[in-house]
Amino acid sequence: MKKIDRRNFLKGGLAGGAALAATGKATKAEASGSFGGYPNSMGVLVDFTKCVGCRTCEAACNKEQGLPAPDKPFTDKSVFDEIHHGKRHRRTTEKAFTVVNRYDIPGRAEGPIYRKFQCNHCQEPACLTSCFVNAYTKTPEGAVIYNSKVCVGCRTCMIACPFYVPAYAYSSATNPIVRKCIMCYDTRLKFGRPPACVEACPQEVMVFGRRKDLIKMGHERIKEHPDKYVDHIYGENEVGGTSWLYLSDVPFDQVGFDTHLGNEPIISYVKDFLAMVPIVLTVWPALFTGFHLLATRKEEANTKENESKGRGV
Repeated sequence: MKKIDRRNFLKGGLAGGAALAATGKATKAEASGSFGGYPNSMGVLVDFTKCVGCRTCEAACNKEQGLPAPDKPFTDKSVFDEIHHGKRHRRTTEKAFTVVNRYDIPGRAEGPIYRKFQCNHCQEPACLTSCFVNAYTKTPEGAVIYNSKVCVGCRTCMIACPFYVPAYAYSSATNPIVRKCIMCYDTRLKFGRPPACVEACPQEVMVFGRRKDLIKMGHERIKEHPDKYVDHIYGENEVGGTSWLYLSDVPFDQVGFDTHLGNEPIISYVKDFLAMVPIVLTVWPALFTGFHLLATRKEEANTKENESKGRGV
């Protein structure tokens, strides 16, 4: 039996259900739209062959974004062996917008490979299109940012994201928001400066620049060292392209990347379904709230009537 993962569920189940509910069938072009990111947007090229797992990028992100101190110091390498939700590799949280994971690749002469994980800042973000309160914005500089004051904590973006990035702020019951990397937009990117993690890296693992120039640079590296790199830049085309791009000397699926996402933006498959989200999140709650109020008032009326009968009124 074929394993059903979230990507296939989104493509099949949600899109299929939406097709039944929709009054008309959208074409492929209408579903994906014509926007493919801003032509002069910035990006980051990450070369995994240079990363040594020092976690300096984590510390820089933590400081720049004013995040709480980690449970273990950034110099503690034991985090690479911790088990989280049955898996050894960490994911981003409301307290950590970027994390580095270690992958032990059998037969790799250079030893383990380290991968930095954060929001990839898609050219056509599924999180943005899925958000019914418009909390997300794709900026001309390339970052996907969000307005926490608008966010209502519905977590639809967490379902829509093909990379499982947005993290829910479970620690706050009064301010339920989704948090993630914003590419240091407010303090750096909009002023033309590289993200803090890029600037802090002692190994020069990351290069900041215009996305189109980084893609050219990546292909030049691959061409110059065909025996060193896999002939592919992850993020150049995946799900419509991302602002963060990656080079590796091992197949990307061996370092936790989903290599079956395809080049179509996720929204191409689920646009009709996501268009129904506002209805689900506004009409249905209002409907059930109405039912609850009617039932409550009826119960209160019956109670008062019974009390009146008991007093002989």
